[in-house]
This record gives sequence, structure tokens and C-alpha cells, in this order.
Amino acid sequence: MSTSPHAFLIQDVTVGYRGRNVLEGANLELPRGGILGLIGPNGAGKSTILRMILGLLKPAAGSVEVLGTTPVRARPRVGYVPQSLVLERDLPSTLRDLVESGFMGIGSLGGKLEREHREKAESWMERIGIAHLERRKLSELSGGQLQLGLVARALVREPELLLLDEPTANADARAEGTVFSLLERCCKDRTAVVVSHDIGVLSRNVGSIACVGGGRIVYHGTVDLPVGAIEEAYGCPVEFIAHGHPHRVLAHHDGDSCGCHHGEEHP
Repeated sequence: MSTSPHAFLIQDVTVGYRGRNVLEGANLELPRGGILGLIGPNGAGKSTILRMILGLLKPAAGSVEVLGTTPVRARPRVGYVPQSLVLERDLPSTLRDLVESGFMGIGSLGGKLEREHREKAESWMERIGIAHLERRKLSELSGGQLQLGLVARALVREPELLLLDEPTANADARAEGTVFSLLERCCKDRTAVVVSHDIGVLSRNVGSIACVGGGRIVYHGTVDLPVGAIEEAYGCPVEFIAHGHPHRVLAHHDGDSCGCHHGEEHP
């Protein structure tokens, strides 16, 4: 087990797709423990950062270290909750099947899991509060229930680092609260990165925020995000509107020069 103090370390990274750089000379590091919120407009590089941490995308320049080793070697110790997962919801698969699929590659040739794996899946479903839904078909689940199932699926292997891409996008307020309450508890001995459009939600539930825009990390620090960092990332003026301390969201600015709506990413 690595003794590196970093969950991940991104140094002077340039990376992109099909000849277009998404990030240039980007630097971002996250100590072990706690929760980092990641925000920025569409195409800014948030998902690119997650893909590099997962070892699915190699930078053209710079280096990426994850849990004291290379991203590929660290991958079995990293859990991932996608923003959306292509699921055949009309198939007779159940929520339990979904959660147990987190052990994919561990079972025998016949596909059966060991008892300890089944028990661990049951334990996580209970901790998240979805055990009563285990026999429900995926087609019978709400968007929030399905998202909680994906969280449980990512946690069954007890990852040291958990990456979540918009984990509450399809969740109602109750499911959203469940996700972040769970993260707060489980991140006492692991680290999480949460991509979200909602700065208000992040400011209540994460320890630090990184803002991506214009091909670089424009801010990384406390949840008291400077307006200037948001303006630089999104490329237009914004203002914060308070909705009860400490909830804050971004308001749409006067005028429609950039055509965006803040608090959401550009289309």
C-alpha cells in the first residue's frame, strides 16, 4: 500500500482529443481524505480529469499520479459513478444485479460471486438505504433510486478514491441528501471527487472546490469561491445570490451576451 499523501497529483498536464487541447499546463492535487467538488462549463475538462485519473486517457505532456502510482495500476483501488450509464432497463435485471456488477471480473467462470461479495453488496445497499429495493427491476426504479444503485455499485470494492460525475443529476432532494451524507461518512477513510453543476449543493457538502475553464484550473481552494474565478471559467459576468446560509447559487447576469445560464453548464 502506497504511503503517498496525495489521492492524485496532476502536474503540468496538457491533454485533449482529436488534435484539440482541452487542458494546457494544468496542475491539481488532492490530499487523501475529504471531498473535492469540481465545477466548470461543458467542455472545460472536468470529465477529462476523471478519465485521466482512471487511466483511460493519457496526457500529451505532464504527469498524473494516483494513490502513489500510475493511474492504470491504481484503477482497482478507484471507484467510479458515471453521470449516466447505458442500461437496458427493459431487461429483467434487478437493483441487486446492478450493485453486484461492481464485482465484475471477480466471480467464477459461471458468474457466481463468493458469499463475502454478496454480503458486501447487501451491506452497502443497507447503508445507502436501498436494500428494500433489491429485487426491483431496473425499469421500476426512479432516476434517484438508480443513481443510488450506481453509488453502491462503485463502493462494493471499498475503493480508496471515489469519482462521481454528477451523482445527483437525476436524484430528488432526499436521494441527493442521502448521497452526500454517505460521502461525508465514508470519506473519513477515503477520498472523493464530485463533479456537479450546482455550486450551492457543493458549498454545503464538500471540503474544497476546483474550477476548470479556459483550458486550465482557474481556482482550487475553499468553498468560498471568488466570483472572478467563475467569470474567468464561464467567460461572462456573474453574481452570487444567497438562498439561506450557506446555500449559494449563481444567478443569470443582466443581458444575454454569452447566452448562458449560470448554475448550469454551457450546452
